[in-house]
Amino acid sequence: MVVLIQHIADPEAGIAPFFNAGTEGAMIHSEIVAAAPDAPVVIKHFADSFIKTDLEDVLSAHGVGELLVCGMMTQNCVTHTAISKSAEKYRVSILTDCCTTVSEPIHLIALHAVSTRVALVNSKDAI
Repeated sequence: MVVLIQHIADPEAGIAPFFNAGTEGAMIHSEIVAAAPDAPVVIKHFADSFIKTDLEDVLSAHGVGELLVCGMMTQNCVTHTAISKSAEKYRVSILTDCCTTVSEPIHLIALHAVSTRVALVNSKDAI
């Protein structure tokens, strides 16, 4: 099953450079939506996709036991979700070729840092 996670900035925390509700920066890319049109969308306000969201309820309702985490930004949302305390009950891997960030060195540093906690796999090997 695919679950889409959408980060919307908390307006009470001030205006963010992107991820503000109703802006292009907060939208899920149209090709992602087209590839998974019926996927549930979980709205989050923190890097960790489990914090103050219904992600655990969605996963539990579908009997999910494994998480293949990917997305933006490798050093923030991807890694924080993958090493979340709430993710410990799942078999967690990061799809390294399905993540990105502002630069390749930051992407690679983040993956190296998290590699002691979760498996790093190529999408071709995982799916």
